[in-house]
Amino acid sequence: MSDPIDRLYAAVAARKGAPAGSSRTAKLLATGTTKIAQKLGEEAIEVAIDAATGNRQGVVLESCDLLYQLAVLWAHLDITPEEIWAEMSRRETMMGIAEKLPKPSPQAA
Repeated sequence: MSDPIDRLYAAVAARKGAPAGSSRTAKLLATGTTKIAQKLGEEAIEVAIDAATGNRQGVVLESCDLLYQLAVLWAHLDITPEEIWAEMSRRETMMGIAEKLPKPSPQAA
């Protein structure tokens, strides 16, 4: 497991179920999905603000925080990085790695 995201996920997942007072990660995991999702959103906004203001170093630092929060959410929901990588591979096959799948169009009423 040499990928930094895989190592991060493993470290976060190892704290799942630990007493909330044992680490900041265990405390965050104990707060539940809503709070974890809120923290993820806050980090995404901080990345966006730093990007918009041209703060390159801020984008680097906040991106690390964003990836951490994402790993916490995955661990909380029992989603493994392998599931994410499999979906990325599926999408790459369909559209290429640098493309995002289009959103389904709303059905006519």
